[in-house]
Amino acid sequence: MATDSPCIVIGDEERGYDLDLFCIPKHYASDLERVYIPHGLILDRTERLARDIMRDMGGHHIVALCVLKGGYKFFADLLDYIKALNRNSDRSIPMTVDFIRLKSYCNDQSTGEIKVIGGDDLSTLTGKDIIDTGKTMKTLLQLLKQYNPKMVKVVSLLVKRTERSVGYRPDFIGFEVPDIFVVGYALDYNEYFRDLNHICVISEKGKEKYKE
Repeated sequence: MATDSPCIVIGDEERGYDLDLFCIPKHYASDLERVYIPHGLILDRTERLARDIMRDMGGHHIVALCVLKGGYKFFADLLDYIKALNRNSDRSIPMTVDFIRLKSYCNDQSTGEIKVIGGDDLSTLTGKDIIDTGKTMKTLLQLLKQYNPKMVKVVSLLVKRTERSVGYRPDFIGFEVPDIFVVGYALDYNEYFRDLNHICVISEKGKEKYKE
């Protein structure tokens, strides 16, 4: 998969970090294999994405649209960095916020069906947690067209390298990762692990424990 948007590319050989090196909630200790992207690295990369967005958006009013539920933590931190730049730089961007929920997963597999919930004022900037095949985001972008936005820019914390991809690439990318199932930092497995700060690789035991 070609990397059009600048991002941190994590190679297939990357194993991550031992769980014992980080603060992991005890109730998840046996459900995870390893820490894949530490929380501090996520925040630093998100801060840089905020700077890139401010640079590229110019003086346009932004309607920042959060894709729930997995995107809420990334979205909140990204907006905090944008607000800090608004306060502390010579140029600032007016911004309003809206939310939409897309549901397409059951356990660790995409169902192929996308449910759209919410979103009353849909426009310019969308924030998403992870781009897998790209089908969900393409569906959302088609939905946004009916609102005739002046522009649409998509920022995603993660993009997966997968043969199932339809070739979609967001405008701003945090990390490009191998085709593995990760949880934490609001990314879930059947609603569990959203309360984990780091992005981690779930274990087979964890998948079985929280399977629907």
